Amino acid sequence: MEYPESREKSAELLRQVVALMSQHDAPFNPITYTVWYEYAAGLNARLRDAMEGFMVSEPRLGQGTIERLYREHVASVDDKTMDRISRDFQQVMTNMVHHVTRTGDQAGAFDAELTGLHTALHGQDTDALRARLQQTLQRSQAMRDATTELKVQVEASRAEIERLRADLDRAREEVFIDSLTKVLNRKGLDHRLGQILTQARVGQGPTHGLVMLDIDHFKQINDRHGHLVGDQVLAAMGEVLRQVVTDPTHVVARYGGEEFAIVLPNAGLEAAAALAEKVCRTTRAMKLRKRNAHDVVLSVTVSAGAAAHHPGESAQDWMARADAALYRSKQAGRDRVTVAEVS
Repeated sequence: MEYPESREKSAELLRQVVALMSQHDAPFNPITYTVWYEYAAGLNARLRDAMEGFMVSEPRLGQGTIERLYREHVASVDDKTMDRISRDFQQVMTNMVHHVTRTGDQAGAFDAELTGLHTALHGQDTDALRARLQQTLQRSQAMRDATTELKVQVEASRAEIERLRADLDRAREEVFIDSLTKVLNRKGLDHRLGQILTQARVGQGPTHGLVMLDIDHFKQINDRHGHLVGDQVLAAMGEVLRQVVTDPTHVVARYGGEEFAIVLPNAGLEAAAALAEKVCRTTRAMKLRKRNAHDVVLSVTVSAGAAAHHPGESAQDWMARADAALYRSKQAGRDRVTVAEVS
């Protein structure tokens, strides 16, 4: 999940999230914070619907429910990283609670001091009034000091939470990245597709476009040159896709094996087909060389299928139509783009 909020907006959301967490029974940790942050920010429609469904039968959401919501609707992070972030987050919240409690104690003492001063003002003892005024001034200074410390602590906590959230984002990103090609893996693709298909389309513009790509004769490459060269071809394909697909809204992923996918939100079929043609041209021009040598090992081509999303269509059906178009490209001789038939 990407978090586009500004510093000011994220600070406002911090206050909302802390208030929401305090109304439920789950502990204050990064999982709980992330779930409530995405809920409060309106970033995750499936999460919102699931949370509101749970709150019908469980008005105060507990740790088990929050962890389930996180697993099913946010993302997974390895246990070691999550434990580290959890400890850091717990320390942040402990420090904040300590300063809030101290400020509350000072506020209570100051209130008692003001009550005593009010009583002294109605008395006749000038010396007692003078002593009470001095005490009140001291209490006032202590209250100001506590308030200043609380303000500093809140700002430090906000900055630390931002750092922890960045750590969590990086950890989650690693879960979604294919280590060989450096593009999204299948899990990352499924996650982004779910987000794209649950978001409202932009105005009355084009629907979403999808390209499915497959490296031609990849099994022969592995059989003839070995799997190390095959891996080199996959890595080079990932680099081609990262170079060609420059729009930051587009999604590039390794679907599995030698097959890749490109999702173009609100771009339409024509744009998807044009991008697929560009990938084919760029791949065709690529010459794979032996490592630390100038000898060309082989040239590579790809076949592609493009499809536009139909309203209400599932991600699986959409991808199946693009895959069918890709298969027709293979049947027609490879190294070409086929557009899915309009059903």
